[in-house]
Amino acid sequence: MIDISETAQAHFRKLIEREDIPGLGVKLSALHAGTPRADVRLEFAAPGDLSGDEWAVDCAGFTLWIDAASVAALDGASIDYVAQATGGQLQIRAPKVKGEAPGEDASLAQRVHYIVENEINPQLASHRGNVRVEEVSAEGVVTLRFGGGCHGCGMADVTLKQGIEKTLLERVPGVTAVRDATDHDTGDAPYYQRDDAGQSPIQQGHG
Repeated sequence: MIDISETAQAHFRKLIEREDIPGLGVKLSALHAGTPRADVRLEFAAPGDLSGDEWAVDCAGFTLWIDAASVAALDGASIDYVAQATGGQLQIRAPKVKGEAPGEDASLAQRVHYIVENEINPQLASHRGNVRVEEVSAEGVVTLRFGGGCHGCGMADVTLKQGIEKTLLERVPGVTAVRDATDHDTGDAPYYQRDDAGQSPIQQGHG
């Protein structure tokens, strides 16, 4: 499930010996798994730090513990330690941590949600904005609600039509139209005021 190289094991062994704490090991966890913000956390863990349901990977001289809730997201992960002239660098790769794209047999709603969370929202985040999928109808009409800096933004219509709708029509077969359910008059922190000119974050290629 987890591939930890000999050089990484030697690196951890040296650090653990220096700490001189009985039973000290290393714990690997996934943070925000299945989202664009997903990341991994590697930390020392003594027996008293463990919750008891971790998966154990026996290494030479220590144990690598895998957080139980992170097992699926960390399947196929690898840990390596690369020696460099300026020191060493630990490299952790977890190809599944951000989630896997829905297959062809997934529902239209699942495919829309994946593109919104993994492609559209990371771009809108550059303008402090986001969108939430409110509904995906049987006819392929996607209804969205803007939040953050996109709520009340003067460029929301442009972002919707030239950015979001274009992306969903191209990337998700079955989508026929995208509509905005947001009451933009109630936005209290828009990135652009309604009478300002500018470019939408998706048009600019931010994110």
